[in-house]
Amino acid sequence: MQPRRVAVLGGGPGGLYAARLLKLAFPSCEVAVHEQGEPDTTFGFGVGLAAGTQRKLAAADPATLRDVVAAGCRHDMTLRVGADVVRVRNDRLVGVARTELLAILQRHAEKAGVTLHFGARRTAAELDADLVIAADGVGSATREQGPFDARIETGRGLYLWCGADFALDDALFEPVRTEHGVFVTHAYPYGAGRSTFLIETDEATWRRAGFDRAVDETASDEVSLRYLQDAFAGPLRGHRLIGNRTRWLRFRTVHCGRWAAGNTVLLGDAAHTAHFSIGSGTKLAMEDAIGLVEALRSAPGTAEAFAAFETNRRPAVERLQELARRSRLWWESFPARTHLPVERLMVAYMTRAGNVPLERFAVTSPDVVATALTQYAGAPPPEGGFVDWVLDRQPAPPGDLVTIGDVVADPWDLEGDAVVARAREARDRGAAGFRFTGPGDRGALLTRLDLAERVRLEAGGIVLVEGPAALRDDLAAGLVSARTDLIEETA
Repeated sequence: MQPRRVAVLGGGPGGLYAARLLKLAFPSCEVAVHEQGEPDTTFGFGVGLAAGTQRKLAAADPATLRDVVAAGCRHDMTLRVGADVVRVRNDRLVGVARTELLAILQRHAEKAGVTLHFGARRTAAELDADLVIAADGVGSATREQGPFDARIETGRGLYLWCGADFALDDALFEPVRTEHGVFVTHAYPYGAGRSTFLIETDEATWRRAGFDRAVDETASDEVSLRYLQDAFAGPLRGHRLIGNRTRWLRFRTVHCGRWAAGNTVLLGDAAHTAHFSIGSGTKLAMEDAIGLVEALRSAPGTAEAFAAFETNRRPAVERLQELARRSRLWWESFPARTHLPVERLMVAYMTRAGNVPLERFAVTSPDVVATALTQYAGAPPPEGGFVDWVLDRQPAPPGDLVTIGDVVADPWDLEGDAVVARAREARDRGAAGFRFTGPGDRGALLTRLDLAERVRLEAGGIVLVEGPAALRDDLAAGLVSARTDLIEETA
């Protein structure tokens, strides 16, 4: 198809990138971006672009990617618990300042011939365009006012975004324990003299610290920032935490039954979100832009293009959302795992969502995995065949385990609470432990391992998880990560 006039609502990364790609693909098309904020104002600190996203951007628009990479900062990853530290290679990830990313995308959009409008709130209905791209963010008014069958899930934990005026050496995951409970930072450098510090905690800790009070929406939560600056004095190295409308939030996962209606299509956070611990709104939005323009180039009309865009893009988005859901649940329950040696904790982190098999992690970080396996088994592993070696070292399971066959979606919700309560009662009656059974699909097994881990930590006793032999890598990762004591392979 050949669009004549396209309007983009939202001047974030997804909207700007979609506008540039559209103008490059359809030079005669009038493309305009409408952003309610001013061009030099933005909220947030750094954003990250993983290796896979960089490859897609390189294929779609190498000139823009070159400028983004040149402005960014590559880094490895460190996990620190107290005095114990483990480091893994991860320098394929690029962190870049959100302000710099937007400046680059604005510059490249205008260079392609896109018109940029700032400082006025517009709606899809009032725009004179034959195609409207709504890239107006997680709070999208377009989505809320349209027939997009939106559903929003809200996480239990609380988090806030802040920054610091120095560059960390690596991305850093570090918990700190205060008199009120545990706070965890996800921090990373994104440029010379700049780092993002995202800090999260559970609701009980948040309330005990006195943070459950209203904060002006136009200001940062200075009380929380001062508290956290003291709590994270070590990783901050004497620097202060910087706010930018920094307030406590609960993560909202957006799902839409449809991404398009009439001449309007949702893009990026307006259509879907994925938790920050594994997903990136910037990644999803820019990859959406690529997919949408490809569909517009190939389809005969708008309706067909929107349908092709959603058909081709939705599977990848929903897969990432499921990985992000598992990752969110793991991080919300993270403080319960800090007793583990950091190498085993790193294995637990890398395998938490089922996206990184144990064997693959061993290829990129052999020393970390070898140490974790030694800690697990009490003996050094062989050079290869980790999965078989882990599974072959198990003792015979006891015969008097109480069977738990509950199928839950979230091991930490009310259904999970009920399982833990029953397990505690069984332990009080003298039960030695529990056998977890259930469906053989991979999603069910990963959830079963998480539920077993919770029971193991909160009720005690020996825990055994049944799982298909075809999923031996997940079973072995469950053992090394201390999600379970024993496994039993099924057909």
